[in-house]
Amino acid sequence: MITPDLESGVKMWHLVKNHEHGDQKEGDRGSKMVSEIYLTRLLATKGTLQKFVDDLFETIFSTAHRGSALPLAIKYMFDFLDEQADKHNIHDPHVRHTWKSNCLPLRFWVNMIKNPQFVFDIHKNSITDACLSVVAQTFMDSCSTSEHRLGKDSPSNKLLYAKDIPSYKNWVESRNSERKKKTSITSSSLLFQILGALDQDDQAGKQKLAYKLEQVITLMSIDS
Repeated sequence: MITPDLESGVKMWHLVKNHEHGDQKEGDRGSKMVSEIYLTRLLATKGTLQKFVDDLFETIFSTAHRGSALPLAIKYMFDFLDEQADKHNIHDPHVRHTWKSNCLPLRFWVNMIKNPQFVFDIHKNSITDACLSVVAQTFMDSCSTSEHRLGKDSPSNKLLYAKDIPSYKNWVESRNSERKKKTSITSSSLLFQILGALDQDDQAGKQKLAYKLEQVITLMSIDS
């Protein structure tokens, strides 16, 4: 649609701006029609991408996704946060959940979802950025303990995954439950596993990373 502008000549608009039309009723009808058309396209696109979004969230939230065990470092970090909460008499489940969400899902995974160019050699255009922001927002809502009340005036990106978020939240809760069932990891056991992995890795062996890590451990022991 082309709308004239007295100062700069013309402006190009992809969608109608209701407040710029004198006939408000006609503008409302046109806007509603455009919204319905784009809502249909949004739902069709979401259906196409649903499997990929589900696979991504399942990989992140699952403790044993397709045979891959929960990383020991994450198990250790989350157990440490629970220990600190017990130590300081913090028993509010919302606070405990927020600690875990802030330190890993929201601090790390949201950044990776919104910025795939950090990991892959790709160009992220504005359309891709907008789409990934919707996925990232869905991810954040899934990690939240708050209930999101949506209505007819809610943003389309919120409405798009509204029915899926409860399932994603269940995945988060299942991950936390399964993590608690696993045997706690001590600092010494985790350290020996890291050293063992470094010894078995060819590149780490060439750089003598296991030996260097042992030196760091020795120095820290002396300081303490």
